[in-house]
Amino acid sequence: MAAAPFSASAARRIPPIQCLLTFEALARLRSVTQTADELCVTPSAVSHRVKQLEQILGTRLFGRSDFSLTTEGSSYLAQVREGLSALQRLPGHAVSPGRRRLKLAVTPTFARVILIPRLRQFTETYPEIDLALHVSIPLLDVVAEDADLVVRYGPGHYADMEHVEIARDVLTPLASPGFVREHGPFERPEDLEGLPLLRSPLEPWRTWFAAAGLAWTEPNEGSQFNDVGLMCDAAAAGMGVAPVRLKLAAPWLEQGTLVRLFDIDAPSPYAHYLCWRAGTMERWECAAFADWLRRSMA
Repeated sequence: MAAAPFSASAARRIPPIQCLLTFEALARLRSVTQTADELCVTPSAVSHRVKQLEQILGTRLFGRSDFSLTTEGSSYLAQVREGLSALQRLPGHAVSPGRRRLKLAVTPTFARVILIPRLRQFTETYPEIDLALHVSIPLLDVVAEDADLVVRYGPGHYADMEHVEIARDVLTPLASPGFVREHGPFERPEDLEGLPLLRSPLEPWRTWFAAAGLAWTEPNEGSQFNDVGLMCDAAAAGMGVAPVRLKLAAPWLEQGTLVRLFDIDAPSPYAHYLCWRAGTMERWECAAFADWLRRSMA
């Protein structure tokens, strides 16, 4: 089937190429001055072109003074980059666009449950960024030395790095259906007395004990785990009751391998933070990922 001929009316709907080039450069560099230098124009020309493009599209592309993209801006940026890449490909020639590499250190269960299911959205928006994921250990902050960005789980007092909170949650006791049948019913928090309580420095029991009105101390016996996913697997295998944050426990709850014991939640004393060293956000790929992650987790 032959393609429809290109019409004059279609051409009127295409923004000027200089506006598209300016938008792409500003989204990448996040600096009017650097964009102007790259395109050999004045800073005022950069501002004028972006404003003109927004007027043509009828939507805002940049949300704040730091040139973070709006949701519509992120979506349109992917289209613009795809279009510009196509225009760069001459007949009979293949062009390999410049690529950026971003190294991210992330805690294991957060990566599997929270990040990976969302990550396709980022890679589709920024196909020129290659992500390299490394494992970091929560609370101990053991990470790959050369990571550009780090997802830490802890109290949030990080004097060595700049950081922003990206996720906070509540925790509650969970156990397998088989464990509930064997040791239940669970009608009061006191029904946990004498049962195997799985432990983790990431999820202190004392937080939930206080919310449930129990004057119990932190358990000092029983199986212990430094990864929430492993603790959930152990609870699903019937080893005991685990205090788990609901967002991280979502896959086990949805599959029915873990169930809630009580309708009592306690705010977790810790949260997930995105951390970086001073100067990191001057690299557009790092700033792009940080902005995307904040919006994705909002």
